[in-house]
Amino acid sequence: MTVVAALQIATGVPIERVLAFEDDIRGADLVVLPEAVLGGYPREEPFVEYFGASVTVPGPEVTELAGLAAWTGATLVVGVIERDGSTLYSTVVFLDPEQGLVAKHRKLVPTARERLVWGRGDGSTLPVVPTAAGRAGAAICWENHMPLLRAAMYAKGVEIWCAPTADDRDVWQASMRHIADEGRCFVVSACPYEPAGDDPFRGGSVIVGPLGDVLAGPLRDGEGLIKAEIDLTEIVAARHSLDVSGHYARPDVFSLTVDERPRDGVTFVR
Repeated sequence: MTVVAALQIATGVPIERVLAFEDDIRGADLVVLPEAVLGGYPREEPFVEYFGASVTVPGPEVTELAGLAAWTGATLVVGVIERDGSTLYSTVVFLDPEQGLVAKHRKLVPTARERLVWGRGDGSTLPVVPTAAGRAGAAICWENHMPLLRAAMYAKGVEIWCAPTADDRDVWQASMRHIADEGRCFVVSACPYEPAGDDPFRGGSVIVGPLGDVLAGPLRDGEGLIKAEIDLTEIVAARHSLDVSGHYARPDVFSLTVDERPRDGVTFVR
């Protein structure tokens, strides 16, 4: 048995606020934090101010998160606003207790007002990484509604589907249960809690088993950590009847090509 968790916390908090949860995190093998924990979800602040709150990957804040992973022994999956040159991305970083930063995923499609401030990721950051809890991958917020992205992640053998989000609607719970049931994987979704302002987040972090059964949460109306013990053999049993990238696939009828090449704005050939 291993323990997975979701830490429900506000977006845009200082790194010290995250580090303060060290005692809560200790004992978990993998912990997911919401989208944009460092850097913040875009509001009405001037872009220059918002840009200044972003982080580099790697960078000093990510190094501190790696230290938290080392101190607690937990793999951390954390949503940050990443600064690369003069462009911002909604990014998830994977921090291993022993290796530190091992991977990142940039959101492929920002939604609505997010498109005014965030760039788009490419296929070069679609990792599924080994952790003490299982093979973990991430889809950020409404990326979870992209069927072809889900198909790609399932084909990579994801066992723990990490879903950092800013979606606190009730229907999000249905999406998380569907993905768990469809992919026959464990789902850990972390949503922000921010009670103040004109656009509050009310939480809804949840952990779901590979048949769509809710194991912990949804946590509403407060910060906190939810945990669940998981057993990866449940995935094996669940995929006996449905393995969407295995015996339930029809490659003679359907195909998917995933381009994982980096798509830089300028390429120099020497």
